Formats: sequence, structure tokens, C-alpha cells
Amino acid sequence: MNSDHYQFEIGINLQPEARELTVLFSGEGSPKPGHKVGPSVHDYYLVHTILSGQGVFVSEGHAYVCQAGDTFLITPGKLFSYESDKRTPWHYVWAAVQGEQALRLLSEAGLSPEKPVLQGADAAALHSIYQRIRLSFRQSPYPGLESLEASGWMRLLLHRLGLVSRNLENGAAEQPEMIDRQVEQAIRWISLQYHQQLGIGQIASSLGYHRAHFSKAFKERTGLSPKQYLMKIRMDKAKELLASRALTIDEVSSSVGFNDALYFSKQFRSWFGQSPSEYRSRLAPF
Repeated sequence: MNSDHYQFEIGINLQPEARELTVLFSGEGSPKPGHKVGPSVHDYYLVHTILSGQGVFVSEGHAYVCQAGDTFLITPGKLFSYESDKRTPWHYVWAAVQGEQALRLLSEAGLSPEKPVLQGADAAALHSIYQRIRLSFRQSPYPGLESLEASGWMRLLLHRLGLVSRNLENGAAEQPEMIDRQVEQAIRWISLQYHQQLGIGQIASSLGYHRAHFSKAFKERTGLSPKQYLMKIRMDKAKELLASRALTIDEVSSSVGFNDALYFSKQFRSWFGQSPSEYRSRLAPF
């Protein structure tokens, strides 16, 4: 137990490698009231997130009062100090990182030497990720894999912080409508999985929407219902496959998501005014 802390736990990377982003160590602690670190400098990036209590972080002469949900960044070569509050000492988690892309990734997450504090995160959600980072370093026979695992969890942590940063910068009213993003995701899903037995209800449910609401939003943005859009993708792809002449009609039908070749032919005629075989026969020969 660290004598300056009521609680102190740490996991250390035994095999840090030169990567875009490498976690050197990660820990959790509850320092005693008034516990102070610095003034000092580090040669790595060190991220702290406050779980409860409060304290003061000082970077390059600027003081920031930090409390639960706040995250602060210590930058290599930058003079810093931080001190636990004397009445409500903070409980925090931390992770140290280095790598050629570390600064870029931290900046994407909303933390930089110019903006070393990010406020308003869900401390409990971040806590669980920090724990996974620390527990990656379980001193197994495979420290290289432990390092890789920790880097993955660190990227997830930065992703979560980045979402908080975007909300703070843009405000909810200026955020792109979530339904717009979900429609875009559905379009990508249909465009990649048209050959599967897709159900519109399944897609809507997976994206968190009732089928009727999702279908209405989809049509408003594309001019087609999800079912019509799926059929259009299938029919356009069927024309491509028929033109290649590499597959039989039955094989084309199966390739674009139809189990019944007769039903496929009926749908093809409905869309293009001719059967698949008629369409193929009217194409110019190779």
C-alpha cells in the first residue's frame, strides 16, 4: 500500500513496444486529503479521470478544479502538479501512454496540451475501461499480447472521451440527427448484405427503432421504403450478374438473396418489364 493513499493499485506493461499507441502502466488510487504530486515533468502522456471527490490540477501555471467525471492530461515536458482536496479528496484512475500517434489520438479524444481538461464524462463507464486496461497486465507468459490488449482498451477509452468532447463542443442541437446516421448505417448494411435473408424489422430493431418509425424515416431520406431499397439493390446486382453470363438464372437468383427462382423472375419482370432470360438474350453478345 502506498502510504500517501488509502487505496493504490497499478498494472505495469512489462514489454512496451514502439507502436502508434502503447500503454505503459495504469492504476487506481484514493489519495489522502491534501496529497500533492509535483511540480514535476514526465516523459510520457498521463491521463487521469476523477471517479469521486475533487482536487486541483495545475498545468503550465493554469489551475483547474476537477471533480467526478473530469479527465486531465499531463503532457511530456510540461510542468504540472495536482493536489487532492483536503475535505473531499478525489478517487481517480489513470493510464500512461506513449507512441508516435499518441498526441493525435489524445487530441481526437478532446485532450491536448492546450486543452488539458475534459469535463462531463460518465465516470462509472470510464472506470470499467480503466480497470480492463490495468488488468491487461496480469503478468502472463505473453507480455506482448498483454500490451496489445491494453492498447485496444485504451483506444476504446479515447473513443468514449471523444464522444464526450464532441457533445461539449457542438451541443446537442447541432449534433447530426441520430436517425440520419442510423439510416446511413442501414443503407450500408443493405448494400453489403443484400444476398442474405434480411428482414426490415430485424434491421430496425438492431438499430434501436420500431419498424414503422424507422421505415418512415428511411423513406423520407431516400425516397424509398427499406423494402423497396433492398429490392432495388438486389435487382441492380442481378442485372450485373446476368450481363456477365457466368451464372445460371438459378445461381443469379440465389446470389441476390432469393431462394425461389420463379419469385425472383417475377420480381425482375416487375422492375424491368422483362424476364431475366429475356434480358440476357437481348444483351449484345461478347
